[in-house]
Amino acid sequence: METTIEVKGLCKSYGQVKAVENINISICRGEVFGLLGANGAGKSTAIECILGTKKQDRGLISILGMDPRKDRKKLYERVGVQFQEANYQDKIRVDELCELTSSLYKDTQDYGELLHQFGLSDKLDSLVSELSGGQKQRLFIALALIPNPEVVFFDELTTGLDARARRDVWKSLSQLKAKGITIFLTSHFMDEVEVLCDKIMILKNGESIFCGTIQEAVAASPYETLEDAYLWYTHREGEYENI
Repeated sequence: METTIEVKGLCKSYGQVKAVENINISICRGEVFGLLGANGAGKSTAIECILGTKKQDRGLISILGMDPRKDRKKLYERVGVQFQEANYQDKIRVDELCELTSSLYKDTQDYGELLHQFGLSDKLDSLVSELSGGQKQRLFIALALIPNPEVVFFDELTTGLDARARRDVWKSLSQLKAKGITIFLTSHFMDEVEVLCDKIMILKNGESIFCGTIQEAVAASPYETLEDAYLWYTHREGEYENI
């Protein structure tokens, strides 16, 4: 299968603090890859380096065969990104933001259809600042899909959504996967990870402590569920028993 994201020996430090140390990732077209870990484990730094918004100290990174820093403009046309903390001006309407986003790309999806898909058709004339947390999250996902990407990055994509909305998003992502789109996501919801992800990596203190399938993660732990296994991986020996 075609490899769409390749990361070899990624390292990034801030002074004496190692934020990411020797990370290796290989993701094929149409796969959903989950990067997991507690807050401060190095997920954000890893993603920023992979996207080229932050320069790594060492390591090789390739997305769709391109260097995310050297080929930034070409790659920008083929990658969608949704961040958990997205900042937009207060007085911009939903339709204006979608129109602005569409204007940045050559090949785009109809944002009206995307808004309908994520239950936001009636919010076209609303100010972004007036949307609820869940509505904003769905809007940010739709914005990431406007450039008709081959690869899309989602950061905590269903934070703030109720159970029904989360499952609707899962269905939409499964449809994207079926189209051959590569999805790289972070999540703290293990039920979401189980439904969506083909492979996962668990980070702890900037280092990969597991990489493989969900079945392999559970099998290599003393537990029978992904949530219990994840807690076992990410907590110090003996600490999990007191949770």
